[in-house]
Amino acid sequence: MWIYEKKLQYPVRVSKCDPRVAGYLIEQYGGADGELSAALRYLNQRYSIPNKVIGLLTDIGTEEFAHLEMIATMIYKLTKDATPKQLEEAGLAPSYVNHDNGLFYSNASGVPWTAAYIATKGDPLADLYEDIAAEEKARATYQWIIDMTDDVDLQDGLKFLREREIVHAMRFKEAVEMIKADQSTKKVF
Repeated sequence: MWIYEKKLQYPVRVSKCDPRVAGYLIEQYGGADGELSAALRYLNQRYSIPNKVIGLLTDIGTEEFAHLEMIATMIYKLTKDATPKQLEEAGLAPSYVNHDNGLFYSNASGVPWTAAYIATKGDPLADLYEDIAAEEKARATYQWIIDMTDDVDLQDGLKFLREREIVHAMRFKEAVEMIKADQSTKKVF
């Protein structure tokens, strides 16, 4: 189903070690509105949505995994040269003690990822409105992280991710209109 290219969807560059910002990015790695939750939500919803939009959910869900890989790369680059003292000062000591520099799916507060983050109702419109909200929340989070760093290289990758969230929300809004139009047509059997 997938073809994997061993390159990121968009180049990830950081200009300095910054565990503080890495701690914020963990929200987009394993938080409720992060990339893992989005990917799993969309790929799961495909099984109860009209055929017209299955491809859209597949495409966006798959792209979210690419974004997850970008976030992981950003976190790695921001922390790879950090000392234990710098990690502690950034609030990442508990993560370091448990996982060293390994990534763990949690939010920025350290709460582990849970399947409860994946919303699905089985109703196409309810699910798509949930998806639109998820994309808008992710867009807002990216903007706030952009505001928290002065690293223009990192900001570049974050701006790319923010813009993709906007595109995804627009595509989900189009899918809502498609389903509404389909529901309003007369069906003769």
